[in-house]
Amino acid sequence: MATPTVGLTGGIASGKSSVARLFAELGVPVVDADQVARDVVKKGTSGYREVVTAFGAEVLRDDGELDRAKLGERVFADAAARGRLNAITHPRIAAESASRIAAAAKPGTPYVMYEAALLVENGLAGMFPALVVVTAPPELQLSRLIARDGFSEGEARARIAAQLPTEKKVAVATHVIENAGSIHELRERVREVHEAILASLRSS
Repeated sequence: MATPTVGLTGGIASGKSSVARLFAELGVPVVDADQVARDVVKKGTSGYREVVTAFGAEVLRDDGELDRAKLGERVFADAAARGRLNAITHPRIAAESASRIAAAAKPGTPYVMYEAALLVENGLAGMFPALVVVTAPPELQLSRLIARDGFSEGEARARIAAQLPTEKKVAVATHVIENAGSIHELRERVREVHEAILASLRSS
């Protein structure tokens, strides 16, 4: 039987990566869509060449790699530019993600976790036998964004407002992890959800 893939998503700065690391500690292989997205546009790839052709050298850093912050600013407020970028990157991300998930699904692996920010927005929630959504209070998301990414409060609020509301993600989740307490509490909650996923996979 094929190894199941479980989805992991959540709002911006909700702590998805922290949750993913805790699942990995429990022996669950994690494929990170954000890392895949970086890799498919690395210097020397066909994705990189197409992005530079579409957006010009001004989206490059001094070392020739893509400046993701500049590119992000460019497409954040421009739907047409965002569409161009997505047309280049999304097929590559999908193909490379599928390849990495298949490689991670070794015999004895209970399930592979696919961590992606836009699973629900891209209509992929129904593809997984279980979907874990990570939530955090909006003010905590705000302070994390400012500290992590150096955004002003206004920029951080705009990024949060541009996201699909958390309630809509929670509505399609099979498991919800609230990341608002200590790392100990988060670790315990991840363990609970892991056990629940294993039980649901055994019974399906």
